[in-house]
Amino acid sequence: MITVVIASQLREDRLEYLTAMHASLTRQSVPWEAVIALDGASPDLLPAQLARDTRVRALALPRPVGAACARNLALTEVRTPYVNWADDDDEFTDDAMAVRLNTLESTGVGWCAGWSEDHHPDGTRTLWRCPTPPGRHEAGDIWTYWKSPADTIPIGPTTILARTDLVRAAPMGGLVQGEDYCALAVTCLAPGVVLPVSVYRYRKHSGQMTAQLGYGQLESAAREHAWQFGHHLRAVIRAGAGVGSAVS
Repeated sequence: MITVVIASQLREDRLEYLTAMHASLTRQSVPWEAVIALDGASPDLLPAQLARDTRVRALALPRPVGAACARNLALTEVRTPYVNWADDDDEFTDDAMAVRLNTLESTGVGWCAGWSEDHHPDGTRTLWRCPTPPGRHEAGDIWTYWKSPADTIPIGPTTILARTDLVRAAPMGGLVQGEDYCALAVTCLAPGVVLPVSVYRYRKHSGQMTAQLGYGQLESAAREHAWQFGHHLRAVIRAGAGVGSAVS
């Protein structure tokens, strides 16, 4: 029913985290697959637990292309009705797939998201409630909760489980960082539901992308691009539907 798309360079310091991500998938109660885009990495480096799991397929890219391009290329390998982006150093909660899948199939919406937890090095977790309130939201409404590029993004992109056709119509943005901000575009294409439950654990560690030296130099530019992209996509779609064309 669900494919999880992950990009990874199989860096040695992240292999343990990737194994933990896979372990979190094995605890799910609904059928799933995973496509791992090996961003210039050799399949020989894939941890044994993943290599022998027939639900996991590796797409080996001959050279590094970055997370956005790697994920988009892996998206072509998806063969299930629903898809979820994920990072190679995070985890899903045990009922993450079931609770969102049940919502999608019982309501007929195009996507379902939830809250996430920051997973700290000492093992503690801090719940992150996204700015978008729980409940049903019509297509395009999510972007109204992102008031300015500098504000907190309205939904955690990796908490979104969505119909595959919608994700293919609004794939990962091609930014060098903050690329998953653009993945929120899926919420412009169909109504969805935000659940007041944690579905994803975002690992905090020294090797995460946002902790790298120089990351902040492009953060404002990435946010500005993603914010403009989403708000203008919303405006264009609404104008085409005869709703109005103002960016808001």
